[in-house]
Amino acid sequence: MAVLLLAEVNNGELAMDATAKAVTAAKALGDVTVLAAGASAAAAGEAAAKIDGVSKVLVAEDPSLGHRLAESTAALIVSLADDYEHIVAPATTDAKNVMPRVAALLDVMVISDASGVVDANTFERPIYAGNAVQTVKSSDAKKVVTFRTSTFDAAGEGGSASVETVSAADNPGLSEWVEDKVAESDRPELTSAGVVVSGGRGVGSEEDFALIEKLADKLGAAVGASRAAVDSGYAPNDWQVGQTGKVVAPDLYIAVGISGAIQHLAGMKDSKIIVAINKDEEAPIFQVADFGLVADLFEAVPALTEKL
Repeated sequence: MAVLLLAEVNNGELAMDATAKAVTAAKALGDVTVLAAGASAAAAGEAAAKIDGVSKVLVAEDPSLGHRLAESTAALIVSLADDYEHIVAPATTDAKNVMPRVAALLDVMVISDASGVVDANTFERPIYAGNAVQTVKSSDAKKVVTFRTSTFDAAGEGGSASVETVSAADNPGLSEWVEDKVAESDRPELTSAGVVVSGGRGVGSEEDFALIEKLADKLGAAVGASRAAVDSGYAPNDWQVGQTGKVVAPDLYIAVGISGAIQHLAGMKDSKIIVAINKDEEAPIFQVADFGLVADLFEAVPALTEKL
């Protein structure tokens, strides 16, 4: 079967981690064609061609495809859809905007956040904050799927797929770009970082969150936060990890002052090694932690930072 995979393209560059993990999932469905779309996407297309398992790359460059505009990207995908049984993407912010539109235009269902592929028609996805796994079987002629990348390993490099240029579809003119306001950071991107240090309500204030940031900087890590910390104003929204935030699966996750509510665990329980620092020895976070330290974070974190 033929699979069209929408690559994650940011400012003309391929988001390799998210795209390569989606390729791993897509390979279980058939021959994978990657679509790299954007105002500038040639470099992303060349990078995608080197991913192992990609049979062909389509590059679509047009001003209407820039600035993450979902309507024109969805129109492009639908114009190509006749040749594919599966249309898939990594479950990123962009794809969660684009893929439901594609499904609606094709009059099919969308299977979001798939964490496993059973067969060409059947997929697994987490529900109830990750406490249950739902098996979904679709009888639609075309399957539109987003893959939760934290559950798949990234495909390796070494491929040599052909690269073709395709034209953009007619711009539906439903939206236009006004401006982007992007927070600049020298830290790794949260969803693809190998190490994440997260703070919770126990950190106590926005000023004290600097302890979390200092530890993260020592480790070259991304900074995360629980919803309680975000709601309390200690950390910005884009740091939130959990059911209503970002899903991460780093090699090392350090949870500081986080009790471990079920909604937070849904966003980080697939981490390879989990370290918890909390003064409450009954905190639920210790049930999932590989290493737990019952201590006052205001003593433990500075000491750990100093040792590092």
